[in-house]
Amino acid sequence: MPNNVTAVPAAPSDLARQHFEAEFTFETDCADVHAAFAAGGDPGFVLVDVRSPANYAKGHVPGAVNILHGKMIASRLAMYPDDTLFVTYCAGPHCNGAARGALRLAQLGRPVKIMAGGITGWIDEGYTLETSLVDA
Repeated sequence: MPNNVTAVPAAPSDLARQHFEAEFTFETDCADVHAAFAAGGDPGFVLVDVRSPANYAKGHVPGAVNILHGKMIASRLAMYPDDTLFVTYCAGPHCNGAARGALRLAQLGRPVKIMAGGITGWIDEGYTLETSLVDA
């Protein structure tokens, strides 16, 4: 008897391969970001925490910069070469801030991916957070 999993057949393997390969052009995960930073040197991307400055200060991924998606404007990004890859993250799977930030960066013509899992995923993987002071 069919159920919600089996009622719609799986895609043909070639189509499934194309779909899942394409996902890696849009996102990365916490383990890959952590490994890139742990390797030292230039990781090849700018990690962007799109949460509020207060939440960023409470705890963020070490090496991340804090830019709210609404503050992503060309002049703010001018310090980065046009081909700089940005990786956005937010609170976690329950938050769409990373997608909003990624959309804004794409609208500005910037290469972008999302770090799947956000802060929640980072903590679940056992990685530490960094804290900072909030500007007064």
